[in-house]
Amino acid sequence: MSNRERRLRTVDLARAVGLSTQQVRNYEDAGVLPPAGRTDAGYRVFGERHREALLAYRALQPGYGAVTATRVMRAVHAGDVAGALALVDAAHAALHEERVALRAAGEALEALVGREPVAPPGTGDGLRIGEVAALVGVRTSALRVWEAAGLLVPGREHGTGYRVYGPADVRDARVVRTLRRSHHVFDQIRPVLEDLRRAGSSEALRAAVEARGRALTARTRSMLAGAGALDAYLE
Repeated sequence: MSNRERRLRTVDLARAVGLSTQQVRNYEDAGVLPPAGRTDAGYRVFGERHREALLAYRALQPGYGAVTATRVMRAVHAGDVAGALALVDAAHAALHEERVALRAAGEALEALVGREPVAPPGTGDGLRIGEVAALVGVRTSALRVWEAAGLLVPGREHGTGYRVYGPADVRDARVVRTLRRSHHVFDQIRPVLEDLRRAGSSEALRAAVEARGRALTARTRSMLAGAGALDAYLE
């Protein structure tokens, strides 16, 4: 019997790729694996093709994520190779758009933090939350979430307790919005704002943008490796 025709029990396949037997069963049920044969007693029978499918799937996961990797393998095993490759194309296109957005965000933020915060005309002593939301282009709920996370620290109106946003608060809200659109998490945004408030510096901003750029580059490499494994599997 050739290596390609070698019969593998569920436990054999699990050991070969470092998974549990239940994970192997789950992957077959999800379509990540091609359908397994069955013995007369009803036990699953796998082969080298199933091992190769699991290796391809695991290679796809780091770059494309578990959801897309599953959809790709499911399409392949349904005979829809074109559909599987369309999913790969869409993931690469989304990553490209994220990279373009990051570059634009970096340029916008550099321009934003390089200016002294100035109150919009006619705002008097400050803005209310609804006015800031409209000015920045987000919902008031987003501003409240950012405040709860410690990213924004608006003042409070004496007596009413209403939030009052000054020029620096509006600038901070714009910085948060721009970085969030570039998929920065709160822990990455916080040092940027602290740097701005402390000395008006953009060093933390540059570091955050550069770190995100390195993460995108690493993901691109992972996607290339995953695409190569998928191509080998398709052969």
